[in-house]
Amino acid sequence: MNSPTKILFLGFCAGERELILKWADAGILPAIKSLMAKGLTGHTQNLPGFFVGTTWPSIYTGVTPARHGIHSWEQLKLGTYESYRCHAGQDIKREPFWNPLSRAGRRVAIFDVPHSYPTVNLNGLQVVEWGAHDRDLGFMTWPPTLQQEIETQFGQNPLKGKCNDWPQTGGHVAFRALRDTLLKAIAKKAELTVHYLQQGGWDLFAQVFTESHCIGHQCWHLHDPSHPLHDPEVVRRIGDPIEIIYKAIDKAIGRVLQEVSQNTIVIFLAGHGMGPKYQAQFLLDQILLRLKVAVPPRFPQEPEQVKTSTVFGRTKPFLKWSWHHLPNEIQFKLASLYSQVGKWAPGNQRPPNPTIDRGLSYCFPVENNFAHGGIRINLIGREPNGKISPGADCDTFCNQLSHNLRQIINLNTGKPVVKRIIRTAEMYQGPYLDYLPDLLVEWNNEAPVYAIGSAKTGEIRGEYRYRRTGDHNPGGLFIAAGPSIKQGRLDRTVSVMDIAPTITNLLGVELSDVDGIPITEIVDGVQSLEMVIP
Repeated sequence: MNSPTKILFLGFCAGERELILKWADAGILPAIKSLMAKGLTGHTQNLPGFFVGTTWPSIYTGVTPARHGIHSWEQLKLGTYESYRCHAGQDIKREPFWNPLSRAGRRVAIFDVPHSYPTVNLNGLQVVEWGAHDRDLGFMTWPPTLQQEIETQFGQNPLKGKCNDWPQTGGHVAFRALRDTLLKAIAKKAELTVHYLQQGGWDLFAQVFTESHCIGHQCWHLHDPSHPLHDPEVVRRIGDPIEIIYKAIDKAIGRVLQEVSQNTIVIFLAGHGMGPKYQAQFLLDQILLRLKVAVPPRFPQEPEQVKTSTVFGRTKPFLKWSWHHLPNEIQFKLASLYSQVGKWAPGNQRPPNPTIDRGLSYCFPVENNFAHGGIRINLIGREPNGKISPGADCDTFCNQLSHNLRQIINLNTGKPVVKRIIRTAEMYQGPYLDYLPDLLVEWNNEAPVYAIGSAKTGEIRGEYRYRRTGDHNPGGLFIAAGPSIKQGRLDRTVSVMDIAPTITNLLGVELSDVDGIPITEIVDGVQSLEMVIP
């Protein structure tokens, strides 16, 4: 008989902390409430400016994006003004914490950790993107034969494609379909998790439920009565989709917890949260143009380029379908080529922003996330046609730009649209600092944005057309329960980067050269048990 699982890690991706605590306290989430009653509960803090695209890469590497190189799904190609589609798990510059565990002989099972990539020769099992919110390369596994085994026994995940593929039109019918599909996905994921957890002998078993991420983005307006798009009639017909999905994940967690012993250490993590999506990010281009730090393109896109992009755009769905239906072994061999084609093909990347000529501007927006706009300074010696010298000139420019951004107000509320501005190099250091935006504009998310303005910009109006009504916030939650872990509330906030070294420390493996540190309130008590690692 295999030995019991030592550590069970359960992720609740983009689960809103305040909702989890509220509903657990009310008994709506009984499994989480039970964990809190016998474990240590604490708040987690994400990385300022980067708590969207870099959340999971920083969780599983234990370092900041300046040291692992990932900040967004689209990033600037160094030495150019071009952007490329960034596949986090493949393009990341640091390895996940389960790799050193595997090399040290620990047996691990890693299921659906977002933005990860299968580790060849892993001592155990890994499942990538069977049921993930963010899908880069599709369903892959280690060992490769595990893919066919899962598809034969459990089938494909009920949620096909991405959440953004679901129509926002169609009233309650469309939202009911999304809700019910996610419910099926959660139930199937619980079934799959229990099956492999029952094999036993795991030093670490990790599973992440990402259905909460999807429903939060698409249905926040149905949960929040104050949201401008709130539709009471849809809610009357289908209920609060967010509460329903949270309850389903809690039920799945309860089922999984039945399969571990009382000596298993359980670590629960909701790494970042969710709330309304009110940021002014969609107006950043116009703001920089009005401030005269950016200029529009000299020439429109040439017809031949449009035609080429259209051709690739038409073939993209077929190429993606073909890739996802290749045998896992072939995907492994061709993954690097697939990624490079994706970065090169005009139809598989966003075209350059048509409103700003990056090479002619003093600065320009780069993709980062909706909560924090990313601005790149057109530096001499770094960019091909640099306009501003590094050092004092750059400091002066950034200070003036930051001042002008802070003067812009939401004309409907009279409050600033910018909450704060982060100079990236003042907060982060590492070999991949140049991969990141130079300035991070943290937007005020308190109210909808329809019109903004300042003395320098004048009035700017725009309409937000992106389908998501919910977006991330940096606060998270962890619960750690197990032998010798004291029950209660931690009186300090820990970083999401502390999770990786905490887990490896519990398993007797030091995770060196990371930014996170083991959570002493967890590891000190467990070490007193003198855990024996076979």
